[in-house]
Order: sequence, then C-alpha cells, then structure tokens
Amino acid sequence: MTTTEITSGRARIAEPGEGIGLDELQLATRNHGMPLEALRYDVTPPGLHYVLTHYDIPAVDTSTWRLLVGGAVDRPLRLSLEELQRRPAVTARVLLECAGNGRARYQPRPVSQPWLLEAVGTAEWTGTPLAPLLEDAGLSPEAVDVAFTGADHGLERGVEQDYARGLSLAEALRPDVLLVWAMNGAPLPPQHGAPLRLLVPGWYGMAQVKWLTRVDVLTEPFTGFQNATAYRLKVDAHEDGEPVTRIRPRALLAPPGWPDFMTRERFVRAGTVPLTGRAWSGRAPVTRVEVSTDGGATWGDARLAPADPAHPYAWRAWSHDWTARPGRTELLARATDERGSQPVEQEWNRQGMANNLVQRVPVTVLG
Repeated sequence: MTTTEITSGRARIAEPGEGIGLDELQLATRNHGMPLEALRYDVTPPGLHYVLTHYDIPAVDTSTWRLLVGGAVDRPLRLSLEELQRRPAVTARVLLECAGNGRARYQPRPVSQPWLLEAVGTAEWTGTPLAPLLEDAGLSPEAVDVAFTGADHGLERGVEQDYARGLSLAEALRPDVLLVWAMNGAPLPPQHGAPLRLLVPGWYGMAQVKWLTRVDVLTEPFTGFQNATAYRLKVDAHEDGEPVTRIRPRALLAPPGWPDFMTRERFVRAGTVPLTGRAWSGRAPVTRVEVSTDGGATWGDARLAPADPAHPYAWRAWSHDWTARPGRTELLARATDERGSQPVEQEWNRQGMANNLVQRVPVTVLG
C-alpha cells in the first residue's frame, strides 16, 4: 500500500491477478471465522464465534474501569461494572455478522480482512438495556445521535483514533439495545469486548462496539471515521455512499460429507443426503430458504424452522433432503425476507461491505 493510499482514506482494490498479501494474511490470523460445521449449534460456543479486532485487544483493568455517560445530558454518569450489573439484566440470543463477510469473494477484491463466509455466530448475550440508562442521565431535547467509544486505539487509512461508532437517538433508544457483560452465561472473553460491549440486534458487527468506555449524547450527527469514511456502500472512490446498517438476508449450508484438506471440496456417498444450515436477516424475518443441487439451474424450497418470538434476532435452522447421484456438482442456498432475496451474481462495492452473494459448495458424489 502506498503513502497516497494510506492518507487518502480510500479503500484499496487488488490489481488483476493479485493474490492475498502478507498484510491480509496477518489480519486473517488475528481475526478468525466460525468453522461452518459449527452451524450445528443453536448457540455458538465462544471459541468458535467469529472475531474481528480492528486494532489491538486492549488491556482493561476491570477494577478501575468505568463507563462514562456524558455529552448532551443533565446528569453525567460514571459507572463501574458492578454498578451496571445491579441494574435490570436481560439475556438475548442474537446473531452477529461482520459487515465484510464475503469480501474475499468479490472480483476485483477490496484489500482488507479477507473474509470468506465464516464471519458469523449466534450467542446469548447478557446485559442491561441502554435506554433507561440514557433516560437516567437526562437526555437533552436537542439530542440527535449517540456516540459509542471503545478502548481500542489505532491508525486506519492515516487517521489515528479510538474505535467509535454513532447511532441515531431513535436506534439507541430501542428497548433491545444492550450494554453487555456476559456471553453464553460467562463473563465476556477479552476478544469479545470485556468488560463491556454494545449490542445492537439486527445491525452488522461494526455497530457492536467492544471494550466500551464512553457513551456520548450528541446534538449533531456523529461524523467519526467509522461512520463517515468506513462502512459505506459505494462503487466510486469519490462518492459518499450509503451507510452500512442492518444485516441483509443470508443462508449458509453446513458442509455435508467430508472435506479435502486443502481445497475444502466436499465428498459424499450417493443416495439421500440430508442438507442442513441456518438462515437470518437483520432487516425482517426470513420467509423462505431455497436450495439448488445443480449449480443454480433449478431451485427447491427447504424446510424452514418456525421463527422463535423469544429470539427474533437469532438464526433459524433449515433442512433439505438431496438425492445425490455420482458426479461433481455445486450446492447453493439462498434466503429471502420481505425485502428480497440473496443475489446469485455479485453486487460489487469498493469496501466489500454487506456482500450476501449466495454460497456455493463444490461437492463430489461417490458411487
């Protein structure tokens, strides 16, 4: 990457034929995806849940850590973890997906964390609702946005910063937005934001600020780097683009049979092969999952598990019986919500965001 590319704030696009570089490989070793066989779990074990860390995992001393709530409020707050944990607690089963999931499959490839399809996981998060805390602080009638700042600090496209994201006041006051201190019944692991993180159900992972230190109520829209420059849907480098917000529909297939070590191509025996997976959307409930067992030439409906009203932002199981005949084929799965279906052809953007292109799984059927 050149100095011009670092300081311009533009995402770099790989040259034709350019392979993944050592810098991307280094990112990939730090930020692991969920092995797709873990789709079998209703709740993803913490060690298998995907992780994305922009900078370093900060060293936070819980005994001295405090959450500061300030800005356009009447009564600024400074709260310890113990004080937060004395507030009413809620446990919610919520899927998280990185906004860059699928980036490495774009052509041309945006140069960044080279996610394939595994940047996802569903956990049970425990914390306290944010809205009552903001109300206790006394919101200004002029408030429009809320900014959330983490303890992770670094340099991104020439800008030194603490990782920070903003939400509109209306989104921040949703009753399901939580300040979270536990994952799957245990304290947050360091890589998942201990001692406290934000949880915004339905939104891509960039909104779920980890290692939270500050919550600031603003009377003007938040214009920090992670809102105004990063996480934008745009094709041309000079356009502002649209902000990335809610998770688009996606279905993933749990890999059938057994894999080749290097290529991960799957092998199954001829006969009836049960196909299973998960589907989700942060925009609206998933209404349909379809499966193709012939590379996308034809599609059939999968059996979609009923929605669970107690967990509206968790993934849903689906299944389909495939009569497999000897030969090589490609399996596809796609989800639909009330706003549309996953695309079969890529819809490219230069940051590689919100790519919900259908999954393709090469399979060799043995006689």
